[in-house]
Amino acid sequence: DVVYEDADVLLVNKHAGISVERDDKGGVCLAELACRYVRMQDPQAWPPAPCHRLDNQTCGLILFAKNPRAEEILVRAFRERTLDKRYVCLVRGMMKPPAATCRAYLIKDAQKARVQVLDHPAPGAKSIVTAYETVEQGPVSRLLVHLVTGRTHQIRAHLAALGHPLLGDDVYGDRAFNRAKKARRLMLC
Repeated sequence: DVVYEDADVLLVNKHAGISVERDDKGGVCLAELACRYVRMQDPQAWPPAPCHRLDNQTCGLILFAKNPRAEEILVRAFRERTLDKRYVCLVRGMMKPPAATCRAYLIKDAQKARVQVLDHPAPGAKSIVTAYETVEQGPVSRLLVHLVTGRTHQIRAHLAALGHPLLGDDVYGDRAFNRAKKARRLMLC
């Protein structure tokens, strides 16, 4: 769904279950759909380039650059973290404290497509910073998460390591809890 468009950018609401770029899951990806969309208006249009990524199972806004100059500016803004990335998620349990900035270390295992969160430095581990604020408290709590660093599966793995896995996350989370709550997809936007 197109949320905003001008001569330089295309802002699209990505649904869960679609990848931003082509991957081994197959099927059409958001980048291909964005290209079709702009080329319906102008067959010679520059193919829009995604300036950041979201995991396949995460829904949310994706910003596409519609020309090389916009791409350069936007990619730099994401790389230098001058854009503020916020997420809303549902987690198991009540966060204590209700708001915090958490620091840890993350190791990525690309072969297993998983990450591990550690509370100490280790060879190959990268520093991560995840801030959260509780919006609604309960057996399932709603959080507003500020992703200070942006590593693979950071929110999912970090909150699970803190004892509050995301609802619907069978990889890092609590499968039995997910089934009991009838969560069929990852509750992360």
